[in-house]
Amino acid sequence: MNSKILSVVFSFRNEEDVLPELIKRVRAVLTQEQSKGVITSHELIFVNDDSTDNSKNILIEHSKEQEDIRIINMSRCFGVSPCVLAGMKYASGDAVVYMDTDLQDPPEVISDLLREWQSEEDVDIVHTVRRSRKGESRFKLFITRIGYLILNKFSSLYLPVEAGDFKLLSSRAVEHLVKMREIHPFMRGLVCWLGFKQKYVKYDRDARFSGRSKFHVLSPKVLNNFFGSALISFSSAPLKIASFLGFLALIIDFVLMGYVFINYIQGNSIPRWTPLMIVVLFMGGVQLFCIGIMGVYLNSIYEQSKGRPNYIIKNTFGFPQSSSSIQREDFAER
Repeated sequence: MNSKILSVVFSFRNEEDVLPELIKRVRAVLTQEQSKGVITSHELIFVNDDSTDNSKNILIEHSKEQEDIRIINMSRCFGVSPCVLAGMKYASGDAVVYMDTDLQDPPEVISDLLREWQSEEDVDIVHTVRRSRKGESRFKLFITRIGYLILNKFSSLYLPVEAGDFKLLSSRAVEHLVKMREIHPFMRGLVCWLGFKQKYVKYDRDARFSGRSKFHVLSPKVLNNFFGSALISFSSAPLKIASFLGFLALIIDFVLMGYVFINYIQGNSIPRWTPLMIVVLFMGGVQLFCIGIMGVYLNSIYEQSKGRPNYIIKNTFGFPQSSSSIQREDFAER
């Protein structure tokens, strides 16, 4: 295959301690790949999710050393997935790698991604699959396994276990991905949903380079992403669970009615309010549970129906004038 242009997209918020090391390592990898003729050039697209530290100024300083840094500044904090989609929208490469900035995912793995991408014809997606995860507790690893198990058991597509948000996508895959209009995009699911020829690269994940993770395993942000985005977007299982509980409530109702009727025939004395209270409490609990599940789906539909954009870009830095102006017009139209 001919050499290609590579875009690397980073979504970040307040990563001033990590950025210098990240830029140094990524540039070293991509310079090596260019010297081999694997790629002809590259660009580093940093999507700033409204950072409050000195991250933006650090990026601007490093852009003076080499004109490969592009910055997209969001108008407020929108979250990781919307920022990644914004970076992909601006990317000009024949392939796009997107990854986190905390250096848990080693930039050196990019070489393996490029090799797999060019190993066969028409490879559009290359996943990374984690063999090990340093610096993470057993509890977090256990909860993560449970999450993958639930998604693969009840969702409408297969999600590779331990395949995180560190992937390579061809420009064709990116073109289709940025057309998605989901208000709460679940990137891992959407990439798998695209189809095309997909390959895998295994690697060992490092501990975080500096600072603390912003995504604790049972934090509201993580739970909302799992239940409100991943599970709801790719599965109707919760609605089926509601139907099952309703059916189970009817069975228990009939059993209790039979119990009361048998005791009545045998002349046994039971408080009159006992069976009634059991049935009322049980039915009330099932109804509230089912209403809550349907409420999650209705809220997702409501959010989607508003038609709001997933993100708003405040300004950009480092993009060629023609490219950035075209993208801004495109956003304005939507």
